[in-house]
Amino acid sequence: MEQEQDLFQVSLSTTSSSAAPQTGRRPICENCTRPNPVCICHKLPAQPIEITTQIIILHHPHEAQHKLSTTPILTKCLTNTTALVGRRLRRGNSPLLDQSPPSAIYLFPSTQTSPAVNLSQLRDKDTPKVLIVFDATWKHAKEMVSASEGYLGKFAKRVCLDFDENEIGGSIYDSDLILRKEPFGGCVSTMEAVARTLRVLEPNGPEIEAGLIGVLREMVRLQASFLKPMKPRPKLLKKQKKKKVENECGS
Repeated sequence: MEQEQDLFQVSLSTTSSSAAPQTGRRPICENCTRPNPVCICHKLPAQPIEITTQIIILHHPHEAQHKLSTTPILTKCLTNTTALVGRRLRRGNSPLLDQSPPSAIYLFPSTQTSPAVNLSQLRDKDTPKVLIVFDATWKHAKEMVSASEGYLGKFAKRVCLDFDENEIGGSIYDSDLILRKEPFGGCVSTMEAVARTLRVLEPNGPEIEAGLIGVLREMVRLQASFLKPMKPRPKLLKKQKKKKVENECGS
């Protein structure tokens, strides 16, 4: 029962295409599972892009219901990509991870207690074959990583992208279209994080990154006509201002 609570869906993958439920108010595209007015199928690759990296995405249950979630689109764009809906990774969730692959990484920034290696510092001989990503709000993602590290720490290396807690977070991508504010600079959507990581890991990484970002930009462009731009979060701005003052006083 405990395992069922931790993980209740293992269905989003590039090897399956399930029909989305239809509603009387807004029809849903059966392929991309997005409402018809923001259907992204015209931007998706005719066939999923072939990659050698195996990707496992732990998708928080709340995020799985969010209309701007990029994980379902990722599983349509890439081969070897599977999403698991749950709050932590543990033995029994994934046959691939249960093999304790020696060249696995999980993507999350450093903390004082859990340092991470910068992606750019990985050497060629250390190129990972398995990429683990957490898709959730910043708060939930930290909880998911903390709950999963006892399991992942046995075989996977923690890796991070460049980020700066003193910078104000931007949008889903660098643009004037601000649909979802991030807590600080360098925090990006799951699709962006995967794109930037594959740029380093895959032989044709730059082309893969460009393709994924192109899909993401179109997704945001379509959604922008139905959403109002979001303003910076007051609490985060207050916290960032306080840090800036402290840094200035300390220098």
